Amino acid sequence: MVGWSIVVPHDQVARVEPLVFGSSAAPGVLSYSAHDNAGEPHHWTVAPLAAVTVMLDLVTPHRPDLPWSPVNGLRDRPLFASQEGRAVGITIGLSPLAAHALFGPLRGLTNTSVGLADLVPDAHLLAEHLAGLPTPQARFAALDHHLTTRIVEGHRPDPSVRHAWRRLAQTHGTLRIADLAAELGWTRQHLTARFHAEIGLPPKTAARVLRLHRAVTLLRDAPPATVAAECGYADQPHLNRDYLALTGTRPSDRTALRTTVS
Repeated sequence: MVGWSIVVPHDQVARVEPLVFGSSAAPGVLSYSAHDNAGEPHHWTVAPLAAVTVMLDLVTPHRPDLPWSPVNGLRDRPLFASQEGRAVGITIGLSPLAAHALFGPLRGLTNTSVGLADLVPDAHLLAEHLAGLPTPQARFAALDHHLTTRIVEGHRPDPSVRHAWRRLAQTHGTLRIADLAAELGWTRQHLTARFHAEIGLPPKTAARVLRLHRAVTLLRDAPPATVAAECGYADQPHLNRDYLALTGTRPSDRTALRTTVS
C-alpha cells in the first residue's frame, strides 16, 4: 500500500496541524483526517497524490471551484481551490483500487473533481449520519463500516491492471513500464490503454507521481540529494524539476506532515 502524506506550504502548517487523523481497517482506505475550520477565506494547492481523495462535507463552506463533497481523482498537475465560511468534514484517502470499487473506472475523475452525490446516490444521508456522531473517532468507525462492505462488493479492475498498480506502488514508481508489460504478457500499448481507462492515469505518469510521492515523504527526514538518489532520480536537479512540474513549487517551499496514528 502506498504511504499517505499531506504536503503544505510552510506558512500553512499552523492551519493544518489541528487536523485529527485516523487509521482505517477498510481495504484500500489509506487514512482519514477530520477538520473543523473557522470561516476565514482560505486558498490552497493540492499536489498530485498517489490516491483518490474524498472531502466529505458535514458543514459546507462556500467553495466556488469545487462541488459539494468533492471526489478528487488522480492528477498529473496541482489542484487550486479556495473556500470561505466554516468547514467541517472528513477527508478520505483511497487507493485507486478502492476508489475503483466504489466509483467504477477512474478515467472520468482524472485531473478533475466530481461531487460525491453524483457518484453515490445516498451520499447526503451518509453525511447527515456522520454529522450526528459526537467525535471524529466515532465518525471514522462509522465510515469504516460503511466503506468496507461497498469496497468488498464493488467494481474490480481487470486482474492484470490490479497487478500492474500494485507492482508500481511496491516499487514506488521505479519499475520500467516495458518490464511491467512483459510481466503481464501484454504489449506496452495495451497496458497503457487498459491501465489508463481503469486507474485514470497512464502507467508511466502514475509511476512518476508515485516516485514523487515517495520523494516528498522522504524529504521530511533526509536532504534532497539523498532522496533523489534513493528514489531513482538521476540527480537532485532532476528531482527539483519533476517536483516543480508536478506541484508548481520547489521542495524547499513545502512541508510534508506525518499522518500516522499512534
